[in-house]
Order: sequence, then C-alpha cells, then structure tokens
Amino acid sequence: MLETVLNTRTMEYLPQTSEPAVRLHLLVVDPDPAVRSACAEIAESLGYAVESTGEMSQARSLLRGRAADIVLVNLPSGSNQGLELVSEVKLLYPDTSVIAMTSSNSVNAAVEAMRCGAGDYLTKPFAMDELSTVLDRASSSHTTDMATRQLRERIRLSQGLGSMIGRAAEMEKLYRILSKVAQTTHPVLILGESGTGKELVARTIHAYGPNSPKPFLPVDCGSLVPTLIESELFGYVKGAFTGANRSKDGLLVSAEGGTVFLDEIGELSLDLQAKLLRALQEKEVRPVGATHRVPIKARIVAATNRDLATMVENGTFRKDLFYRLNVVNLRLPSLRDRREDIPLLAAHFLDRISRERGQKFILSDEALRTMMRYDWPGNVRELENSIERACTLSSGPVLHLGDLPTQLQQQGIDSWRAATVVGEPDEPQAGAPEVKTLADMEREAILNAIRTLNGDKLQAAKLLGIGKTTLYRKLKEYGIIDPLRED
Repeated sequence: MLETVLNTRTMEYLPQTSEPAVRLHLLVVDPDPAVRSACAEIAESLGYAVESTGEMSQARSLLRGRAADIVLVNLPSGSNQGLELVSEVKLLYPDTSVIAMTSSNSVNAAVEAMRCGAGDYLTKPFAMDELSTVLDRASSSHTTDMATRQLRERIRLSQGLGSMIGRAAEMEKLYRILSKVAQTTHPVLILGESGTGKELVARTIHAYGPNSPKPFLPVDCGSLVPTLIESELFGYVKGAFTGANRSKDGLLVSAEGGTVFLDEIGELSLDLQAKLLRALQEKEVRPVGATHRVPIKARIVAATNRDLATMVENGTFRKDLFYRLNVVNLRLPSLRDRREDIPLLAAHFLDRISRERGQKFILSDEALRTMMRYDWPGNVRELENSIERACTLSSGPVLHLGDLPTQLQQQGIDSWRAATVVGEPDEPQAGAPEVKTLADMEREAILNAIRTLNGDKLQAAKLLGIGKTTLYRKLKEYGIIDPLRED
C-alpha cells in the first residue's frame, strides 16, 4: 500500500485542493508507520496540523489533550477496536469528522463505521488524490459546521436569558435577578414603560421556573371590562349570567400550578382588587354565580407601566394588594437607557424578518446612527415596528434613513443640521452662518459615538462604519486623549 501512495506522490500532477481557511488539526491512527508517515506528509502539504499514532489507547490520550477536527482511523480486520474508537470520538466530540480506512476485503467494516458516525472512508491501497479529495470533503463539512456553530454562539452571546436580548449593564443585572427569582414561586411585580418587554420577562420567569411544564396564562387587565376579567380569573357556573351555557374554570384554577400573568394590573377596579387579594390570601376562589369555593395553585406575576406606589397614596390601588404582589420587584430599563443594545436588537429583528420574507435586509450606517440617537418613547416595541416598516417600504436590501418612520427621519435631519451648521457667535457677524469643515464634523462624530457608548471604542468603530485601527489613528490625528472628557 505504501508503494502505491509513494508512486502516486511522485506524479507531476497535483490535485487542486484548496487549503483550509484555518489550520485544521488531523489525527492519523494506523499501526503501519509507513502509512502514518505518508498520510501525515500529504496532509501537511495541504495545510493541516497533523498528529499520528499506531495505538488506540494513545489516540484516546491525544484526543483528551486536544480534540481533533478530523480523525483518520484504520479499521483492523478481525477487531472492533477501530469501530469502538469511531463511536467514542462521535460521542465525546460530535463536531469531529471521522474518516475510516479499510482494506479491500473489509468493506462491511466501512459500512459499520458509517453507522457508528464516520462521515467518509478510504479503501486501501489508495492514491494521494483520493486522500486529498476525502480530506477536502471533511474540511469543507467541518468549516461549514464551525461557521454555523460560531453564528449560533454569536446569537447566544447577543442574548441574555431565554429570548431576552441585550448586554447592557442594566440588563446584566436584570438577568442575575431573574435567574434567582425564577427558581421560586413568590409573586413578582414587573414595572416599566410600555414596550420594554414586561410580558417577555414574565414568560422567562415561567420558562426557567420549577413549574415550566405547566401553563402560562396571560390576562390583559387594561383591555377587558371588569365583569369579563372576573369571569376570566375566577370562572363561572352554568346560568350565572346570560350566555353562560356551561360552567367554566377561571385561569387561577386552570393554571394548575403554572403562572398567571396579570398585565396592566394598575387598571383593575378596587372591587376586583379586593377579590383578587382574597383569592391570593386564601388560595381559593368563588366562581361567578357559585356558592362553593375552589382551591387554586398558581404563581402570580403582575406588570404595569403605572406608578403603583403613587396610586396607593391616592387611594386608587389597595395597599394590602400592593404589598402582596410586591414580594419581588423588577424594574425594566427603557431602551434610551441601554442604547448599546440597539444594534443587537435591530440585528435580531432584521434576522427574523429576513428569514420570514426570504430576503436579506441590512441597515445603512446613517440609519443605524439615527436609531442610536433617537429616544424611543415606545421602547423595544417601537424599534421592532420601525424596522418592520422599513423592510416593507425599502426598495432593496439596504434600509436607508428614508425608509424609517417620520419621527426618525426628522431626528436624522436635526442631527445633520446640528453637525453641519454652527450657531451665531458671541460677536455678531454679517453674512451666512459658518459651516464646519469635514475634519471638524468627523472629529465631532467620533466623540459623539464614543460618548454615546460610554467609552466603548470597539462598538463606536462599528457604529461609525470604520475599523478599530482607523478609529485609533483618527484619535491620534485629532489629538483626542480622553474622549469622555474632551472639551
């Protein structure tokens, strides 16, 4: 077999196999030292980092020290050691590609190796171009899988907990609290402006809690009339009111140990607040029209964008219910208080919309800069709606400022005017207002970006659409030593 490989290697023609984009690690396992040497020499000429051994035990030891990207393993006749190694490699290192080497009379072993997880095989004796082709297939597959894993990792790193997205300091603090709160069954009160994701937080608490297999039942207290809310929460019996043709359990009962999410709890009437308080205290409810009580077992998570403490002082919200719900208090930051998360959120929404519509969308630098400056009174919900609108109106894959809603376009225009026109000086001068030079505008844009991102130069460079090296060169050119304190 060695002679065939060596004779093939002396041919002037060499297969045009592209070198892997990264130096992949290949482990060759074969008892024949000549075969190991030939395979290693060929693989190294193709750009691989190669290790080799003739012992299965040593192969396992090498893999424990460093997981290989590709394993080229011999399947000896009359022994299952090679198959066992294939199975172990795929069990311990699922991302490793395995290539089996078999003799011409052991094709069945190759088939069995494929069943154990091998992705390809070579039949001895084989030529150099055969080995090169098989390695090329394995490296292409591994590189594709690695890119997929890296993309998933980037998506994971851009998220915090569950489906929540953001890496701002305020969000990191929220994740730490949520991870602890989720493990309990205490009531939770979520406070925050509209559009900050209060229901998403409630769902995350439920999903990471001990009763996650149980139902998650949301109730919008602000959109239902009091009689409907009472029926939804407590249930009713047949004949309790017109149209009640059958009895129905309320959500507090049907949750069966799950979570009932009371959105906009501040909109409940005082009468319903009293009934809800009694249900939480006694852990039982009386359905509408019934004379009996039904035990309940549900975790309560409530949310509101109103100031409940002020409502308690004004007498529009019961103090005892407030303290009952306020066992754990979570306040969600507004989007303007975590602007560094805007690119992450925008990328998430663009990725979802691109997959749904089968068309790739990206934001122009101008559009992203405008979005970073905007205050987002509607928070994350407004950001999502703005991106959906831009994707709908855009004439191409790049979303420009003109594709954004009117209020963002005006923000962009105002920013442009502020950046290009200097106001009247202390001493009045005749003629048109002074216009800034391009260098001054660039200097100011760099300072504004770094200040907006609290000194994060890497993110500032991304926001400005330039490389990190370019940013540092510009800082040096303009004599900017401390951007956060630059006058």
